[in-house]
Amino acid sequence: MTSSDKNLVALVTGGSSGLGRELVLSLAARGWTVVTDGRRADRLAELADPGIVTVPGDLTDADHRTALRAELTGLGRLDLLVHNAGTLGPSPLPRLETITPDQLQQTWRPNVGAPLVLTGELLDLLVASRGTVVAITSDAAVEHYPGWGLYGASKAALEHLVLTYAAENPELTAYAVDPGDLRTEMHQAAFPGEDISDRPLPETVVPHLLALVDRRPPSGRYRAAEVSLPEPAGGAR
Repeated sequence: MTSSDKNLVALVTGGSSGLGRELVLSLAARGWTVVTDGRRADRLAELADPGIVTVPGDLTDADHRTALRAELTGLGRLDLLVHNAGTLGPSPLPRLETITPDQLQQTWRPNVGAPLVLTGELLDLLVASRGTVVAITSDAAVEHYPGWGLYGASKAALEHLVLTYAAENPELTAYAVDPGDLRTEMHQAAFPGEDISDRPLPETVVPHLLALVDRRPPSGRYRAAEVSLPEPAGGAR
């Protein structure tokens, strides 16, 4: 997949803000048709582009997933599925022994359950297009930070599920991509009252994500910062 590819279709979940929004805009600028969703309809409405289809709603809702499936069926294909939507969970970040069953469910359903079920519901389209599945993950999935246990465990589970989908379906390629700390609302919620202006903006990560999708290396876990960018046209100067 390259910037010259046309008629390609992506679903990017959680496209109303942050990294998801920047990825939606960048894919549309390259000529993709992008379906995206989010719980904040007003923010989705700001994505005014003929190549962007917005479907407000919550991924944990079966009717919403059916609506996404209908849009993609109408488009006739699905080349890229990006699991970007998710929740931090309780804020301030709790120690593990304080987590309640309700908090576990409120984090696990959007971060693990919804991506698992959505991928299965779209699997035929992905397989037919020999598509790519990307899970936006975190270093908390592999490192152990106080307070990050519930969120990190959900991301570790998401990585495992997405990469297993590729192992079970050789037509697919799957990546768990750690974008690093970014200046987003979710990251701010993890550090309430702190200044996070030193973190990179989400748009700085998008070129690395697109380079990974274009290059299509073997399925696996990747850090966005370690994905090299292509040389400018005409070579380096």
